[in-house]
Amino acid sequence: MSRVEIRNEGMRIGGEVVFTEDTVPVHYPYTNEVIGTVPAGKAEHARQAFQIAADYKPTLSRYERQKILFRAAELIVEKREWLAKWLTLELGICHQHALYETGRAYDVYMLAGQMTIIDDGQIFSCDLTPHGKERKIFTKREPVRSISAITPFNHPLNMVSHKIAPAIATNNCVVCKPTELTPLTAIALADILYEAGLPPEMFQVVTGWPQDIGEEMIVNDNIDIITFTGGVPVGKIIANKAGYKRTALELGGNDPLIILNDLSDEDLDKAAALAVAGATGNSGQRCTAVKRILVQESVADRFVPMVLEKAKKIKFGDPQDPETQLGCVIHEQAAELFEKRVYQAKEQGAEILYHPGRQGALLPPIVVDKVPHDSELVREETFGPIVPIVRVPDDDTQVMEISNSTEFGLSSGVCTNDLNRAIAYIEGLDVGTCNIWEQPGYRIEMSPFGGIKDSGNAVKEGVLEAMKFFTNVKTYSLPWKT
Repeated sequence: MSRVEIRNEGMRIGGEVVFTEDTVPVHYPYTNEVIGTVPAGKAEHARQAFQIAADYKPTLSRYERQKILFRAAELIVEKREWLAKWLTLELGICHQHALYETGRAYDVYMLAGQMTIIDDGQIFSCDLTPHGKERKIFTKREPVRSISAITPFNHPLNMVSHKIAPAIATNNCVVCKPTELTPLTAIALADILYEAGLPPEMFQVVTGWPQDIGEEMIVNDNIDIITFTGGVPVGKIIANKAGYKRTALELGGNDPLIILNDLSDEDLDKAAALAVAGATGNSGQRCTAVKRILVQESVADRFVPMVLEKAKKIKFGDPQDPETQLGCVIHEQAAELFEKRVYQAKEQGAEILYHPGRQGALLPPIVVDKVPHDSELVREETFGPIVPIVRVPDDDTQVMEISNSTEFGLSSGVCTNDLNRAIAYIEGLDVGTCNIWEQPGYRIEMSPFGGIKDSGNAVKEGVLEAMKFFTNVKTYSLPWKT
């Protein structure tokens, strides 16, 4: 690694940069070197930030909000290489995937900016019935006191953006606690937004160990809404502690890509490309990554070699090398766990077709065939670049039962050329999203996104849905002669 100057960052609270005596180290997963520190903030820091947010009443016009969001998008493009460098350093993903994340974040601010100027009210005429009156009922959307945003390690730029951009668009104030594993990007994003003209009271960043600051992010009296992306256990803790607060819980996934038996060799090759890209993108660290490849028995022997060929072509290694196509997972302990699950699957009868060796947090695209569908490798959320192939019967009903048999229900992908079968899977899979001929995670930053079962509480994210969720609807009426 070329020498990196360590970033010692402070929290961003009410326009001030706040440090603490104790710090949280940030590690580069590839070498485990410390590449930065953030304050080990306490509950009182979060309490101060929420008080500032609740006391501040944003007065930005729609035009001003749009200007800020568009300028933030421009600044992300201008600082793209720098942002990608630090995404790679604190997360360990390859530079190519880091650049892709900056592009997605750009989209979030541009789309939120476009939606800002669209009036979100409704009008109802009251003279619709025999006993109606000459009145009109109107609705308007108003911001809440403050929003608590708790964000995960796997998308340090885009996941924070998905929470702050719709909040800016609706004149809301957010206090964000990024995970202690990847906090530097959230702080950089705060500075970008301030440079774009956002009042600092509208976006504050607090950092610290979960045991010191986490509870305040849930129970503080000034919080009206909690938006959380992360693991199922923490999501359920938040659900239990939040009480009367509104919560958006975007939790884990165990997303299948389902390969049906009506495909030609050419189509199977396309499906194999989707499978490998979906399993290895962002080092497999996406809640919507392909976690299970369910292929029907009668085409499996033709399909598996295509997957193997594509996986073997992926260049994995030094995340900072521009040619690298697959970097690290978040830390060595995660890599060890995922590799252990591969070996457990082997003991249950699976066949490891490709595993060129793990080096610390650097996990290659391990291809495993004939994985039992009840193996921990494909029952739990294996958050790494494993390519697990589950052979399933040629009976679609049984395939859907196997797909639905886990606790998760986030996204899915189905490869078929039969429209009736495609519709049957859209109807039959217990998930929040079903994509035909695409990775489970395919979406645009505007479209609704979210899961059911252990994958979330069915509150959708995406710019448009978040803007609705972050506001209260006020209804009023006026006399109106028609």
